[in-house]
Amino acid sequence: MKATHARLAALATFAAVTTGSAVAETPIKIGVQAPITGEYAGEGQGIENAVRLLVEQRNAAGGILGRKIEVTTCDDEGKAAQAAICARRLVNEGVVAVIGSYTSGAALAAAPIYTAANVIQTSDGSSDELTQRGYKTFFRNAPPNSAESAFTAEYLVKHKKYQRIAVLADHSSFSSGLADSVQKSVKAAGGNVVSTGFITAGSQDYTAVLTKIKSEGADVLYFAGYYPDGGLIRSQMVQLNMSAPFVGGDANQNVAFAKIAGKAAEGAVMVNTPAPESLPYPEAREFLASYKAKYHSTPPSIYTFTNADGLRAVFAAMAATKSADASKLVDYMHQMKQFNGLTGAFGWDDKGERIGSPFVAFEITASGDYRTIYPAQQSASK
Repeated sequence: MKATHARLAALATFAAVTTGSAVAETPIKIGVQAPITGEYAGEGQGIENAVRLLVEQRNAAGGILGRKIEVTTCDDEGKAAQAAICARRLVNEGVVAVIGSYTSGAALAAAPIYTAANVIQTSDGSSDELTQRGYKTFFRNAPPNSAESAFTAEYLVKHKKYQRIAVLADHSSFSSGLADSVQKSVKAAGGNVVSTGFITAGSQDYTAVLTKIKSEGADVLYFAGYYPDGGLIRSQMVQLNMSAPFVGGDANQNVAFAKIAGKAAEGAVMVNTPAPESLPYPEAREFLASYKAKYHSTPPSIYTFTNADGLRAVFAAMAATKSADASKLVDYMHQMKQFNGLTGAFGWDDKGERIGSPFVAFEITASGDYRTIYPAQQSASK
């Protein structure tokens, strides 16, 4: 009997050791959901590049929790239907966390699937409703529309003192939500919105709506959509001899904007958090240098960095909790109030809303660089 007990104890010990070893050897899976193809492909590829660079660096340093990290990417094309497909696929792949997506519509389609599966999602989707629907595993990498609109109104009304503001959007949840928020903030600041309108994203020809805005005497045009349309709008404004300046929301801040607009890009103004090369933090400069060395290109926008911060925060949560259990990570991340990110110190509240994001307004120069024009104390960027 004693011999039997001894054999059983030995088998139990062996099973525990081998099980623990198997867990240690099992990779931690991270998903990327982003528009790798389609009109926002530049942004999506920047997100994937950032994640793969961080994972490569982490694995070279021994991984995390004694385990290597694997990356699985799903191309959602920036579309809601494809985003839902990606979410189900990545859940089935067994990922712990997903970085992405870029558009609010895609993020909104994926968020309930990730929440139901208890998979962490960090995303740049800035539609206010993303943190108002109770998605417990959703964490926003970028500030919401409401924060951006308050700064935009301050710039347009208080700083520039524009008297007749036109607001233009596309029909996406992000763009229409931002445009609506900006209109409310402008009115609250004592400003005057004289014209509002919508475009169909990707339709290429915006002269009709621009001619209407010109006839209404707007002294500035604020566009709340994305950079592929923004670049064309700016170019067509110049062709129509519109004297009103162009001010674009955060989704216009992409290196492709100036390529699309050509010479007309000069003088266009963007509102966003600081661009990658203006970030003053040593970690940001080091990451930027590593990114350029690996990919032989500059990041398309600040969203390469905010998504990198999302993954870095997930890694920090794993190290602090000594776990890759999403339930423990979610609880920890909701309490993470002072994480030192590439984009500055930030945290998340109990709804997954990012806390801590400075905004700037920067102008595109003749060389295609960015020159910060408000607030005045911010340094120039590229």
